[in-house]
Amino acid sequence: QVQLVESGGGLVQAGGSLRLSCAASGRTFSYYAMGWFRKAPGKEREFVARILWSGGTTYYAYSVKGRFTISRDNAKNTVYLQLNSLKPEDTAVYYCAADRTGSGYADWGQGTQVTVSS
Repeated sequence: QVQLVESGGGLVQAGGSLRLSCAASGRTFSYYAMGWFRKAPGKEREFVARILWSGGTTYYAYSVKGRFTISRDNAKNTVYLQLNSLKPEDTAVYYCAADRTGSGYADWGQGTQVTVSS
């Protein structure tokens, strides 16, 4: 079993930055990809960013492209999400997830709250 633990959330003013981390522990192996999702109150969970573990190819939601950056540290089994130029509409609980085989995200973290004040 894989455990994913997010950290780095908090309260920040609009225009500010945060760096989220997601550390994987337990059964460690080479993931196909890791992703970040978010869920705001009253809204459905939405995709934010994805990174392929091998090669590091990245994908972003249109709403965050150019402001957020996903990266990974293979040796530490950790994926990061750098959030810049934050907007109040970025307020949400952010979750990381692991896609082991390319078939979808099977493992999810507990989430970390990001609140952006105007």
